[in-house]
Amino acid sequence: MAEKKVTKERQKEIPELKLKKVKEITEKIKKRRTVLVASTKKLPSSQFNEIKKNLRGKAEIMVAKKSLILRAIDDVRKASVDKLKDYVQADCALFFSDLGPFELSGMLADNQSPIRAKAGDVTPEDINVEPGPTDLIPGPAISELSGVGLKVAVEGGKLAIKQGATIVKAGEKIKANVAGVMSKLGIMPLKVGFEPIAAYDSNDDKVYAGIKIDKEKTLEGLREAIRKALGFAVNVNYPTKETISYFIAKAGAEEKALNTLTGKSPEEEKVEEKKEEAPAEKAAESTEEAK
Repeated sequence: MAEKKVTKERQKEIPELKLKKVKEITEKIKKRRTVLVASTKKLPSSQFNEIKKNLRGKAEIMVAKKSLILRAIDDVRKASVDKLKDYVQADCALFFSDLGPFELSGMLADNQSPIRAKAGDVTPEDINVEPGPTDLIPGPAISELSGVGLKVAVEGGKLAIKQGATIVKAGEKIKANVAGVMSKLGIMPLKVGFEPIAAYDSNDDKVYAGIKIDKEKTLEGLREAIRKALGFAVNVNYPTKETISYFIAKAGAEEKALNTLTGKSPEEEKVEEKKEEAPAEKAAESTEEAK
């Protein structure tokens, strides 16, 4: 008869230090307006401390194991906060602040620093190299730059890029030779810092995901929307202080076009208008005299 193996679950006591950490996180979630989860991947410790210093008085940063963070969220016992668990990952930090989640995310964007790209990195946008002089001396650099699609020439003892090119497209992995060229040209296409993942706002009692803010792209999008709105207003003949000058200029151009078609100058048109007005004025005077 085969022996039955009985396994007993060993219940380990949670160390006091960890329980204290869980309690601390739980209390901060309850007290502060915003709890933001951010990724710390590839973030150097030096920059971590620099950002922490820059946000002093505005936000508090805490780093803890994923299991402790999840336990702390459970201890809050609030369904809306519980949704934050979906965004907690292994390498992450928690930000506690009385600022709004999007304002805090914007501050994290401001504290990102450009870094050199390495082979295997993925760029979020196209990397273009424009024509112009460089500080590189002729030699192996000629074949290196040519190898990524750049046309170069020697000018004044230094290499100059005569025809630029897109050396990496958005979403592509950066090859080793391309990373080397970017390093030589001083191109730093990537940024490192805290990457906002999601945040809970106690004022709205809601979790917001996808809160990473790119201020440059947002401003460019706003400018593009303004340009489109101006064109739309002109097309529908909607008068505003921004469009009225266009309508006046258009009316002036149309007047000149009509005068060209009729073969009359603006001065001649005015003379004819006066001649037409004169009989009408005399008729009015005669009527007055008859009375």
